[in-house]
Amino acid sequence: MTKTRKPLLKYRRVVIKIGSALLVDRATGLKKAWLDAMCTDIANLKAKGVEVLVVSSGAIALGRSVLNVPAGALKLEESQAAAAVGQIALARAWSESLSTDAIVAGQVLLTLGDTEERRRYLNARATINQLLKLGAVPIINENDTVATTEIRYGDNDRLAARVATMVGADLLVLLSDIDGLYTAPPHLDPNARFLETIAEITPEIEAMAGGAASELSRGGMRTKIDAGKIATTAGCAMIIASGKPNHPLAAIEEGARSSWFAPSGSPVTARKTWIAGQLLPAGTLSVDAGAEEALRSGKSLLPAGVRDVTGSFSRGDTIAILGTSGREIARGLAGYDADEARQIAGKKSAEIAAILGYAGRAAMVHRDDMVMTGKRAQEEGSRKDEVHA
Repeated sequence: MTKTRKPLLKYRRVVIKIGSALLVDRATGLKKAWLDAMCTDIANLKAKGVEVLVVSSGAIALGRSVLNVPAGALKLEESQAAAAVGQIALARAWSESLSTDAIVAGQVLLTLGDTEERRRYLNARATINQLLKLGAVPIINENDTVATTEIRYGDNDRLAARVATMVGADLLVLLSDIDGLYTAPPHLDPNARFLETIAEITPEIEAMAGGAASELSRGGMRTKIDAGKIATTAGCAMIIASGKPNHPLAAIEEGARSSWFAPSGSPVTARKTWIAGQLLPAGTLSVDAGAEEALRSGKSLLPAGVRDVTGSFSRGDTIAILGTSGREIARGLAGYDADEARQIAGKKSAEIAAILGYAGRAAMVHRDDMVMTGKRAQEEGSRKDEVHA
């Protein structure tokens, strides 16, 4: 896996995320000229054999414009109504602009459950792959007409990362109103340094994330870093770049400022990519130093190494595993329900039958159902993960 940046034309499959403020002007609505230029960039990539997927924000913002909804926060039902109108207008706009270059657009609306539930995840992946096989450009968005405040992505940065890992993309491009990652928010700190290359997402990199930069966008640098963690763990590079100029992809190729996040040198398997990308772990297991070291060497998590259990989860749910520092080091599928996990935490495997009344699994989380989510840990344990995947 290369650790050096390469031209967009050298990638095989690229996911492009477009923020609301790039597509929609609060006063005038759709930015048609910008969209046409963007579609020309996409056509140029496709002409060179690159498969392109678009994760497009803008449905709610465009719906507000069509419905003349005044500025300000929206209630849930108002957002859903705006999305219902905006999705039609957004899909039509993409279809018309892409058709100029004889490209067919296909609309795909996803909810959080479509990527969190394994069967629905596989079905969505099959649909998107078929669109690509037929030469279409999938235009993907969260289904804001049915998503609720509690059960949603809430931003298209993380949705784009999940889509990128779902389809095995090798590059994710996040186009926004900021041109990359800085050591601090540049509009607040004149001494903020721009970071052109990020070899790995460390706690220090995460600490640099600021808040949302635009009222039309729910995301911010925080969600972009979250997206980067999902994408790079799966072996997908990521670029954060400004989408403000016309032909933003061409601008990247011509050397416009942007931040490039290197992909992991040892990406996890397809099934473990799904586990690692889960946005809503149902609970956590905190482990001791011995268990943490065992996990890093590719072993299963045994009850004896578990010091604390939080959350309400069932066997098979995705849970986060926290190391001695309190930070997440892995994710996996629970081998026990939460109540049973609490009963056997800290106990030897030989004691499980006496405690629970039946002979359960020896592992709290088996290595086949686990992926290390810290980059150093992943690279240490990935060889054994691959053998047992």
